[in-house]
Amino acid sequence: MPPKNNAPSSCSVPTLFLIFTVLCILSLTLFFSTTSNHSHSAVSSLSYQNWPQSTADSINVYVADLPRSLNYGLLEKYWSFNADSRLGSDADAEIRSQHFSKSREFPPYPENPLIKQYSAEYWIMGDLMTPQEQRVGSFARRVFDVKEADVIFVPFFATLSAEMQLGRAKGQFRKKVGNEDYERQKEVIEFLKRTEAWKRSGGRDHVFVLTDPVAMWHVKDEIAPAILLVVDFGGWYRLDSKSSNCSLPDAIPHTQVSLLKDVIVPYTHLLPRLQLSENQERHNLLYFKGAKHRHRGGLVREKLWDLLVNEPGIVMEEGFPNAPGREQSIRGMSSSEFCLHPAGDTPTSCRLFDAIQSLCIPVIVSDNIELPFEGMVDYSEFSVFVAVSDALRPSWLVDHLRKFSKEQKDRFRRNMARVQPVFDYDNGHPDGIGPIPLDGAVNHIWKKVHNKLPMINEAIIRERRIPPGVSVPRRCHCT
Repeated sequence: MPPKNNAPSSCSVPTLFLIFTVLCILSLTLFFSTTSNHSHSAVSSLSYQNWPQSTADSINVYVADLPRSLNYGLLEKYWSFNADSRLGSDADAEIRSQHFSKSREFPPYPENPLIKQYSAEYWIMGDLMTPQEQRVGSFARRVFDVKEADVIFVPFFATLSAEMQLGRAKGQFRKKVGNEDYERQKEVIEFLKRTEAWKRSGGRDHVFVLTDPVAMWHVKDEIAPAILLVVDFGGWYRLDSKSSNCSLPDAIPHTQVSLLKDVIVPYTHLLPRLQLSENQERHNLLYFKGAKHRHRGGLVREKLWDLLVNEPGIVMEEGFPNAPGREQSIRGMSSSEFCLHPAGDTPTSCRLFDAIQSLCIPVIVSDNIELPFEGMVDYSEFSVFVAVSDALRPSWLVDHLRKFSKEQKDRFRRNMARVQPVFDYDNGHPDGIGPIPLDGAVNHIWKKVHNKLPMINEAIIRERRIPPGVSVPRRCHCT
């Protein structure tokens, strides 16, 4: 029998617990150090590296098999017209005069700025249509078996459809009879509702691109459960306020649109990118160019105009997005410290993204604005946010902007230069087919959609347990 050892064990419980604790701390430290070093956020240099990032390498996307007539066929139809009579269509006339081959598989998107500002649908579709071996930088992985899909992309150029109707028969837009856009909307919905993918989820995992606030206007109720890629919620407010039971006086109720499921995407910028190395001395304090008179929340624009138009160092120009207007905007934004961004018919516009590309510090006067890629981009790093009530006080806005030092403004511009690529859709290929930039808008959109998947999957599963015949109204998400 071995001798009894009364000495304390070197592996006593307290000692083991202490060792275990130290090892856990070391492991966690190593884990967070490793993951932060491998963060692939496009804007991590702006102190975003501590924000939560998606751990997945991709999102599986199935493209619904809509007929070509609802996407690239629409483009062919657009280019078959002799002209678009609306303002700013000069560039499209030039493209038509070049007699590009009508047999091209992927026609160009219109350059008419009234349409081009909504071109996200074209670039997202172009990425998905690119052969997989070329899609090395895309966060979206296209799958051809719907059972493998995280989401189903609906390849309908809804904005182009709406704009074609507005351009050729505006009087029919809100009617159903004689409205080609309505017929196309109905065709899309009828097609989708016959598919097993729609039936299994009620459309909740379907992705629609609705960058024009009036896109798919006639079927908003039917696509409300889906994932909507929208430039803001402005086009939905009036409809929501009528259908909601929310009673909070200062809240905008969203029974059809919500930050829980939908993604705010950028307008397509219309001005070229100004590199930080090209930035020159700016002689104006504040610049604005656009229509003075707007509707709804845009009424503040007219009041701001009257307050600011005669202030020294401030340039207020009423203009339109035709060729001379574009050159005027380039000169005005590149020579001004700040660019005014008041609400228009909707809370935001492509003017914000033109300002970012021009390194003109945005001054955002819109209490209800929603911005693209929040959580990935910190707009306070390069923008000035002003309450409408403050902006409408005489001399307040001018005095506020003059308080910013040169160092502060230079820092804003450096930060802006870092995020310029985030708001760029163009992949450098004239037909939209080809590798996309890693840090561009398309990838950021798919990452935002991916972040919504847990909530969307939860909603789908919850829907399955509702007994037949029971109707559960959509919840109101007041923000």
